[in-house]
Amino acid sequence: RVPMLPDATGDFLGLTSLNMTQANLCRGVMEGATFGLRYGLELLGELAAGTSQIRLIGGGAKSPVWRQMVADITNTQVICPEITDAAALGAAIQAAWCDLQPEGVSLASLCERLVHLDAASLAEPDAERVAAYEGAYQRYLAALGQRHSL
Repeated sequence: RVPMLPDATGDFLGLTSLNMTQANLCRGVMEGATFGLRYGLELLGELAAGTSQIRLIGGGAKSPVWRQMVADITNTQVICPEITDAAALGAAIQAAWCDLQPEGVSLASLCERLVHLDAASLAEPDAERVAAYEGAYQRYLAALGQRHSL
């Protein structure tokens, strides 16, 4: 998880008595987690440059709202595998690859055979929301820099 700030405490940027609602608090938590995801992609730098698609897994990936938020904040297409709780599947694929590698079976071929994408989960970035989130993300980075010297 990034940024790596084990002693950090939570903040809600821009929260006022006029906009403090349960919905805004929940959305703020989701946005903060997703800004962390974008921050991590940016830390990967050249390794993540040109990323055209994010494959989202885990319980949160079942939420169309979060998938769209990830697409908008990262300005990248998001899609989920049919098996969203994919950590165990990934571990099984790696184990199978270790066992089958002497027979010339590649990791890519195993993934191609065993990982199937759920077309219904596809989320495309929305240009208006991408622009709005860009400003919010820059405020997030500024706040991180002020509080944690990043």
